[in-house]
Amino acid sequence: MRTVNEEARQAKKIEIMEKSYDCYAENGLNGVGVKAVAEACGCNVATLYQYFENLDDLIIQSTAYCMSKVEDDFMALAPTDPEDAMRFIEEIPYWTAKKHGKKYRLMYQVYTHPKYIEYGKKFFEGVNERYTEYAKQLEPKIGIPYTITTPLIFILIRASVHYAMFEDEYYLKSQLEVLKQAFLLFHERYLEHK
Repeated sequence: MRTVNEEARQAKKIEIMEKSYDCYAENGLNGVGVKAVAEACGCNVATLYQYFENLDDLIIQSTAYCMSKVEDDFMALAPTDPEDAMRFIEEIPYWTAKKHGKKYRLMYQVYTHPKYIEYGKKFFEGVNERYTEYAKQLEPKIGIPYTITTPLIFILIRASVHYAMFEDEYYLKSQLEVLKQAFLLFHERYLEHK
């Protein structure tokens, strides 16, 4: 059981991770020093080091935490039935680009940096597990086996992130068209066998 102090400490740590990630997302990894991060978090440098071993630890933990929250936002809007799937496919890339575009760009700065790439691999292993589990939950709702839904989710996520980072409408539209056609095909097969 957590004590009040542990809960308050965890809440403060989360606040620091969120504010520091926003600061880096706005200014880039190279454009922000530890003093600027502390200022953005409303604390001093010594306070940062009460919660994190060093600046690398702050970057690694805040990236993993904040990107998992982005995933939660994304999946909270996911369809719960086949009729809602097309709306989701059409709307979510634009919504997430507007809401999380800077966060995606920072995530790729962090996880492609040679210093942090191992953490990126670990994070994306978790992504693979979470999206597969989500596809399993969707299977009875939309009638498509999770083994088919999982790669479709990855296509949508990749297209959405690519759009959020580069606003590449051509790439997005081509990926969405493939998704819609695949969804319709597999949904029709499900209805035939029902």
